[in-house]
Amino acid sequence: MTRYILKRIFYILLVLFLLSFLVFAVYNLLPVDKAADMAMQEIAANKHLIYAERYLYWQRKFGLDGSLLTRYFRWLGLAPFYSGEFNGLLQGNLGASVVYGKPVVEVIREPLLNTIFLNSFATVLALGITIPLGIFCGAKKGSKRDLAVQVGTIIGYSLPVFITAILFIWLFAVKLGIFPVSGMSSVGKEYTGFRALLDKLYHFALPLIVMTFCSLGGMTRYVRASMIDALKLDCVRTARAKGLTERVVVRSHAWRNALIPVVALVIGWLLGIFSGSIMVENIFGIHGIGKVYYEALKVGDNEIVLAMQMFYILLALVGNLLVDLAYGLVDPRIRLGKE
Repeated sequence: MTRYILKRIFYILLVLFLLSFLVFAVYNLLPVDKAADMAMQEIAANKHLIYAERYLYWQRKFGLDGSLLTRYFRWLGLAPFYSGEFNGLLQGNLGASVVYGKPVVEVIREPLLNTIFLNSFATVLALGITIPLGIFCGAKKGSKRDLAVQVGTIIGYSLPVFITAILFIWLFAVKLGIFPVSGMSSVGKEYTGFRALLDKLYHFALPLIVMTFCSLGGMTRYVRASMIDALKLDCVRTARAKGLTERVVVRSHAWRNALIPVVALVIGWLLGIFSGSIMVENIFGIHGIGKVYYEALKVGDNEIVLAMQMFYILLALVGNLLVDLAYGLVDPRIRLGKE
């Protein structure tokens, strides 16, 4: 197992290095020049400045002078800037946002916490509903209740997220007036402490319901299919041959085997909370990481885009490793150390 983990970590670092260079090269092809923008702003404020001098100054300041490979290693923190300073990703510097005028770390800190806060609740609720519902439908395959759930999950799975969000806003916010249409806090209210948390949860309730509803279809059908396969295993047939009741067979044998492939899906789903719910956050006006990422793409704030892209790449690579390890832990038939 240790040898396998070390080998996978080496592969992760190699792939991360290659993908980071590819992403950096692609974004450097975009017609965005921070040095030119800063030089023009200075000249607009002081006509006596020389554009070429100020442009060169800002190029060196941002580490934009030199070849693409040199700029890439500066961005990573493996090559020095003109001043001789190492100040890249390895030093914890994700760059500075041109639009916000402050370091990227400060820009994404609060939105990332909001995204984790919202998606964590949605994930827990969805898993709490889909796992028992999928197991029930798999055990009662072909029954009227199973067919009803399948029809409902197909409808929920087929509807786009924005359609579901609009329908829920119309029903719960416009018609019934239970929840606010959008926002993260009550307008004109300055709540603090626990009251502020309750107000935030109140505004997050409707997007939370939308996200949970949209995730029910696919996950329920996946658990159901896994349960149906588990009921065909030899150990389950043996349990039935011993005369055990169907309830005991399902509770003691089938559901544990059914959850083995689900574990990997759950880990991937939990890691996915960091990626942000771009559509939901934009529709409901939630200041989350998905909304920040979308806005950065629109205005060409490449420092934020690059930092978030690298974060997603690293998350995907680490997530794949965790999924493989989870398979080895929950299923003794898999021996990762022998690969």
